Amino acid sequence: MRTYDFAPLYRASVGFDRMANLLDRAMAADTATTYPPYNIEKLGETAYRISIAVAGFTADELSIEAKDHQLTISARKAETEHKPVYLHRGIAQRAFEKSFQLADHVNVTGANHADGMLHIELERQVPEALKPRRIEIAQGVSAPALEGETVQA
Repeated sequence: MRTYDFAPLYRASVGFDRMANLLDRAMAADTATTYPPYNIEKLGETAYRISIAVAGFTADELSIEAKDHQLTISARKAETEHKPVYLHRGIAQRAFEKSFQLADHVNVTGANHADGMLHIELERQVPEALKPRRIEIAQGVSAPALEGETVQA
């Protein structure tokens, strides 16, 4: 297994802490658990969906939280008095917590639980101030003179 040292990145940059932390987490993800299985889909130019297989969990046993560019999905099976006796147990139903790092301006727009799948809808919503805008170029108008500058004809 390879390990990378991102210390030079921390020493040589200011304000890129989040990117360095993201790289650290990506490198550590090789050892992360793959339970439960999930898909990430791109539905359009700005729309995404995360689908997680949550067989055996009800909507009340699932929790979704978005905070500080991090989406966290967790599940805890409710305790019951009736404990089944399994002859074979192939459906895990074990508690889990799965986190996804969200890019700037990506927001959760909805979630749906059906047929053993949890679907989380995401959309990239860039504010108007950050969208590219076209600047019109005026023709035939000279630039105004700055203070103390003389205009020669």
